[in-house]
Amino acid sequence: MTLVMGIVNVTPDSFSDGGRYADHDAAIAHGLRLRADGADLLDVGGESTRPGAERVTEAEEQARILPVVEALADAGAIVSVDTMNAATAVAAVRAGALIVNDVSGGLADHGMLAAVAELDADIVLQHWRGHSADMYGAAVYDDLVAEVVGELGVRVDAARAAGIPDERIIVDPGFGFGKTPEQNWAVARGLSRLTEDGRRVLIGTSRKRMLDVAAGAAGIALGSEADRDLATAVTSVLAAQAAVWAVRVHDVASTRLALAVRDAWEGER
Repeated sequence: MTLVMGIVNVTPDSFSDGGRYADHDAAIAHGLRLRADGADLLDVGGESTRPGAERVTEAEEQARILPVVEALADAGAIVSVDTMNAATAVAAVRAGALIVNDVSGGLADHGMLAAVAELDADIVLQHWRGHSADMYGAAVYDDLVAEVVGELGVRVDAARAAGIPDERIIVDPGFGFGKTPEQNWAVARGLSRLTEDGRRVLIGTSRKRMLDVAAGAAGIALGSEADRDLATAVTSVLAAQAAVWAVRVHDVASTRLALAVRDAWEGER
């Protein structure tokens, strides 16, 4: 069964919902709504990784997210912390997070893998080729899918070497990170290369520019969030077909409904 991870951005500048949940109370309420809508996990982040985003200090990141992580964990949610900073990862796990979601795959902070190895937490290693300030500068590949798979393999090996056991490692091909919208679709078509060995795979296509490419090919403009959430829900179903472990989405309800229809179609419970 493919799980649904709801996004809780406690930031003023995320690409889709920046500022909407920057207040602690608003972020906590949003997380609880996502859980009520059927989220299996909640991913709490305090630093935007949109193209061109500026870094924030660890102190600011932690001030944004730790009260939210603690409140959602206390409410019984399975919480993931979206951070590239080892100190923030440690603080968030102590506050109740069970997963560290590092979009840099441990490359942004060389202390991350050793820190997570000491924690009772899983880690998401995402494919990454550099910070958001130059998001597309490294989007050059000879064999896109093979290189993404290979570079993720290097990060998995680094995590193992740091002492993180295989069963605590999740990988993410990094849709939108160091890839053009068209390249993202090539990665989507190659998802089976990542899932074929049984490793847990997380994907995040929610509301991203790659959806505009698909819609534009049919002469459709994605204007509203509802349009983007519908397109995202379709990718969630296709990801489930490719046996991914979880999909990371802004709108949980539409993806949960789409997955329920998919399960009914296939006769799954």
